[in-house]
This record gives sequence, C-alpha cells and structure tokens, in this order.
Amino acid sequence: MLRWVLFTIFYILISLYGFQAIRTITKNVWFHYLFIAIGVIFAGNLILQFSFGSGGRVLSAAKSYAFGFILTYMLFNSVMILFLFGEDIVRFFIGVYTKYLTPSETFYMPSRRKFISGIALGVAAIPFASMLYGMYKGKYNFRVIKHTLHFDDLPEAFDGYTITHISDIHSGSFDNRSEVAHGIDLIKAQKSDVILFTGDLVNNRSSELLPWKDLFSELKADDGVFSILGNHDYGDYMNWDSAAEKEQNFEEIKQLQKDMGYDLLLNENRFIERHGQRIALLGVENWGRGYFKKAGDLDKAAEGVKPDDFKILMSHDPSHWDEVVINDAYHYHLTLSGHTHGMQFGVEIPGWLKWSPIKYRYKRWAGIYKEKGQYINVNRGFGYLGFPGRVGIWPEITVIELKKGQKNRIA
Repeated sequence: MLRWVLFTIFYILISLYGFQAIRTITKNVWFHYLFIAIGVIFAGNLILQFSFGSGGRVLSAAKSYAFGFILTYMLFNSVMILFLFGEDIVRFFIGVYTKYLTPSETFYMPSRRKFISGIALGVAAIPFASMLYGMYKGKYNFRVIKHTLHFDDLPEAFDGYTITHISDIHSGSFDNRSEVAHGIDLIKAQKSDVILFTGDLVNNRSSELLPWKDLFSELKADDGVFSILGNHDYGDYMNWDSAAEKEQNFEEIKQLQKDMGYDLLLNENRFIERHGQRIALLGVENWGRGYFKKAGDLDKAAEGVKPDDFKILMSHDPSHWDEVVINDAYHYHLTLSGHTHGMQFGVEIPGWLKWSPIKYRYKRWAGIYKEKGQYINVNRGFGYLGFPGRVGIWPEITVIELKKGQKNRIA
C-alpha cells in the first residue's frame, strides 16, 4: 500500500510540473484538458489492470501495456522537469536578488519563459515518440548480429563452424504472429550448423507457448537445436494454487521443448563430432546472482568432458560467467547467455557507443566480452518482458563463426 501512495504522490507532482510547461506554451484550454485527461486515463488504466487483472505476479499483455503507457507519460514529464526545475532555480535566485540587493526589497520571481518551456517540450517529445515507436514496432525490429571468433585450439574439423544463438523468447508477451514468423524466418535464413537457445521460453506458464509452438518447431539445424532453462521457466514469478500445479507446469515446459525437437540440457553435456574430432556442448540450469534461482551445476554438466576438449557453455544469466565460469579449473572457450534484454532500452552506435541503464546492474549485458582467454556472448533477447517494446536495444539473432587461429575480430 505504501508503494502505491508514494507512487501516486510522485505521479501527481511530475504531472503538475509537466502541466506548467503546457500552460506556458499555449493558453488553449483544450490542450490543458487533453494533457490532464491523458494523465488520468493512464493512471486509471494502471490501477484497473493491477487491481482487477490477472492474479499473482503475472504480467499480462494488458498489464504490460498499462505499465508501458504510464512509463512513457512519466518519462515525458520527467524530461521536461529537467528544464523547468533548472529555470525555477534561476527564477528563485532572481527573486532573492531583487529582495536583498535592490531598493525594491520585494521578492519577485519572473514568470516562466515560453521559450524554455518550448525547448523542454521539444526535447521531451523525442523519448516520448521513441517509447511509442518501441511499443508499436521496435519490439519486433529483429537484428542479425554476426561475430567471428578465433581460437588456437579449435579442432580443425570445426574451422568455420557456425552457431545461431537466440535467447529470452518470452512467448507469453507476443501479440503479432506475422512479426514473430518473420523473426523465425531470419533464424532459418542463417543456415547455421547448430542453433542454441539460452532460456526463458515463457514468462510463467507453459500454455503461453502453445500459440507459437508450431513456429518455433520450424527451427532446425544439421547438428540440432539445443536449449537450457532461464529463470522464468521455473514458474517462480506467479502464485500457484499448489506446489503440484507449479511442478506440473515445469514438467510441461520441459516436455514442450522436447516436442519441438529441442535437446534440453539440464546440467548436462553433448558432444558434436566431425571427422573424428569433437567439441563439447554443456548446458546448465539457471544460475543467477542475488534472489535469482541457483539451480545450475557446472561440475555436474562437465561430467565426462575432458580438460582439453573445446567447450561451449550455455548458461542463461551472465552473472554465472563472472562469478563462477571464468574462475573454474576448466577452460570454457565460449559461454552463451542472455537474461538482461539489454533492458530493452539504450543507445547503440556500432564502434562508437553502447549504453543502457542495465550496465549498472550487469557487468556483461550485451555482445561479446573476453577475459582470461575466455569469451561470453550476451544475447539481447528475441522477445520482450515488462515494458512491451524496445528502444535502441533491438531483438537479436546472433550468428557466431568459429575460426582456427590467433586473429580475433568482432564483426
């Protein structure tokens, strides 16, 4: 209850501040009413969805959009406040100056300037439009990102071997079949030797996958499709009627992956062989930092794998790499993760800039990283969760080519 009270106070304050800019720019009362109506409608819808929507901690599509719209509105006001508050500081010091350092001895604050409010509105319109675009189109703006990695000890038979890496499908969030089908077609078009999926098939329930099962069943590769579990695949983020119901849901999620032809690795490994040589593929259950589930068992997954085998590890949460994998006695040449989604919000200019607020939570949050001679690729995610869109951090299909040699290049 306290959270909602604090949120309401904050929401009203930033709305009032934003209203000041609108009122300064135009005296047309219909624009004033429109601004107020939008704020009331977004707040009312949020209250409606979270008070009477689906129970537990399930974030339904309706809840997701309610959250998305109010977040967009609040961001719009927050950006304007940066300008208006700065102007208010100047106005305050002018008032102090007129009272104590001028003969008038009265506290006089000049009125807001239309020019400043206009700039605030113009700047705020940029993230506002970006958020709306992210909800309308950005969430399906699939990008194929290609990397080439070189390894001295890569078996000769696997020189030029290609991997398509996808992660964080979150099928319960999808709302456009043709767009999802387009993403599937992009994956198939890569014609990689193997497809590796690193978890979060659903948001909570196994039934979320059913409308999309036929599409994801189309994914095939010469050496197979392998998968692991993510933190959302355990059903931990909703209230169940019983432990048995939750366990049944979990078993259904595992069975659905098998039905689609995915080889689900539960702290296990497989060997991919070519011309008498092999590479080891290991998959652990979710291992997360803090309150996230720690079901991953790297030692168990490595049983039967030799120290000198070339090893590819699938582990959903990149925290596992930093806290366990890179310090393990075994040398894991390449780890594939997801989980962060790149926060679905940020700025990326290839070769120049890569930033998202998620970087302050996760050291490895998107793309290729190298440490101690080992690599990790953190996929930005195929789907989306929470905010029903993406801004600047687009849904990703990663293609990694393995090459034998010393030169390392990220394409």
